[in-house]
Order: sequence, then C-alpha cells, then structure tokens
Amino acid sequence: MATIDEIIDNFGLLDEWDDRYRYVIELGRSLPPLPEAAHSEANKVRGCASQVWLLTHVKPDGAAGPVLSFDGDSDAHIVRGLIAILFALYSGKGARDIMAIDALDIFDRIGLRENLTPQRSNGLRSMVERIRAEAKAALAPA
Repeated sequence: MATIDEIIDNFGLLDEWDDRYRYVIELGRSLPPLPEAAHSEANKVRGCASQVWLLTHVKPDGAAGPVLSFDGDSDAHIVRGLIAILFALYSGKGARDIMAIDALDIFDRIGLRENLTPQRSNGLRSMVERIRAEAKAALAPA
C-alpha cells in the first residue's frame, strides 16, 4: 500500500480529473480482500450511499496509548479507493494522532473532494467520523 506522502505526490502529478479518478480506483484495488464474515451490519458504515464496511483492530501500546489499524471494503470501486487513502492516513497510527489528523483538509488539498458527488463527500465524512469515533473509544479506557 502507498503511503499518504506518495499518494499526495502522485495527485500532484495528475492534472486531469479522469487520471485522478483512475488513480483512486487503482488505490482501491490495492486493498486486501475483507473476509466475507466481516461484511456484517456491525462493521457497516452508516451515511454512505454505497455499502462500506470498516473493521478496526486496537493494539495497546503502553503509555503511548492504543494503536489502531483498519481493514475495509466497499461495493463501489471509487469508494474502495477513498478507503485506501483513509487507511494510508490513519491505519497503524496512535489514537491520539488519529484524532489530530484532518482527513477532509487533506482531501481538499489534493483536489479530490471538489470532484466528488455530494453523496460521496457525505460518505467520506461518515467514514472519517467512524474512524475518529473508533480512536476516541480506544482512548476512553485509558
């Protein structure tokens, strides 16, 4: 999987929306498959026009706090790409770091959000809110 810095650099090289769109879909293809059992109601992200499933893994990390990693899937190719970008931003990070990352600002900076339909933009916001809620929940027992 690409790092967020690589993704941002690659977006800087792509001038046309069609090229960016294809790149987002390509990123989605890099997501490992989500086991069928994880396509459950409990893992479903509410507020997305497409079906989106998000699975969160929390690993305690002592005084530094919990570290979260994610698996996910969608029935839409472009949304799988958005998930891949979110995972590049958030997966493997500490819960406190996740709370400090403004994904929507990054999506704006790379010019991606302006080309999303309102439904996709709302779905993106729902995915970010879900990830942040998982980070907040992981911090709660601490």
